[in-house]
Amino acid sequence: MAIFEGAGVALITPFTQTGEVNYEKLEELIEEQIAGGTDSIIACGTTGESSTMTHEEHLNVIRFICDKVNKRIPVVAGTGSNSTAEAIYMSKEAEKAGADGLLIVTPYYNKATQNGLIAHYTAIANAVTIPIILYHIPGRTGVTMTPQTIVTLCRDVENIVGVKEASGNFSAIATMMNLADGCVDVYSGNDDQIVPLLALGGKGVISVLSNVAPRQTHDICASFFAGDVKKSMEMQLEAIPLVNELFREVNPIPVKAAMNLMGKEVGSLRLPLTEMEAQNQEKLAKAMKDYGILA
Repeated sequence: MAIFEGAGVALITPFTQTGEVNYEKLEELIEEQIAGGTDSIIACGTTGESSTMTHEEHLNVIRFICDKVNKRIPVVAGTGSNSTAEAIYMSKEAEKAGADGLLIVTPYYNKATQNGLIAHYTAIANAVTIPIILYHIPGRTGVTMTPQTIVTLCRDVENIVGVKEASGNFSAIATMMNLADGCVDVYSGNDDQIVPLLALGGKGVISVLSNVAPRQTHDICASFFAGDVKKSMEMQLEAIPLVNELFREVNPIPVKAAMNLMGKEVGSLRLPLTEMEAQNQEKLAKAMKDYGILA
C-alpha cells in the first residue's frame, strides 16, 4: 500500500526576521494544508531548505511537524545525505519522531555508481522500518539512477517502496514502469508533469505548487483517480503559467515570494539563496492573479 496517493506538499520552512525557524507560522501552514485537502506533508525536502539547516534544526522541524499533524495525514521526512552514515542517523531519528515515511535524495557531489546507490539505499532501509521513497533529481545532484536500479531497490528491499521522479525523462520513467510491474510507487517531482505521470501509473505528486494552491493540486490528482481525466488535464494546463513562474528562479525562492505576496509572512531565505528579482516578482504576481490566488 502506498504511503499516500494524491498531492503531497513539499512544505516550505518559514523563518523569522532574524533567520530562525518560525514554529508558530509553521503550525499555521500545516493547518492550512490539511484544511486545503493536501494528502501528505513532506518535511525538510529541497523546498524546506534542509540544506541550510543544522542537524538539530532539521530534526526539530520534523519532530514538530509530526507532532502537529498527529497522524491526520502521512508525514514524509526528508533525511537524505551524501554520507550514508549521516542519512542513517537522520532517518532513525525521523522514525523515532513519528514520520510515516522517508524521502531520501540520491547522494550528491560524491556521485556513487549504480552499485553504490543500491548499497547506500539498502543500508539506510535496513536501519529503519518505515517505508522509503527514493528521490531522483539529477539536475540538483548530478546523479542519475537507471530504471533498473530503481526497480531493483523497490523489488529487493522490502521497505523501499517508490520514487519521487524529478528527472523529467519520460522515456526512462516509462521503461521503469514497464520493468516494475507494479512494485514502484511513482510520484511526480515536477508540477507541470502531474497528469502525464499519473497516466503512466503514478500515485501522485510531491508538489511545490501545493504550498500556494493545495486544493487545486489535490483536485488535479483526485479528478484523475475518479476517472475524470479531461478535468484533471484542464486543471493541469490551467496551472502551467503559474508553475512556470514558481520555477523562474531556483526553488524555493519563487514559492516563498508567492507566499509572502499572499500575506503569509513566511520570511526570507537562507544564503546562498536570495530574494526573487523585482521583475520576476512582477511576473509571478501576474500569474498568481490570473490563477485566482492573489487579489
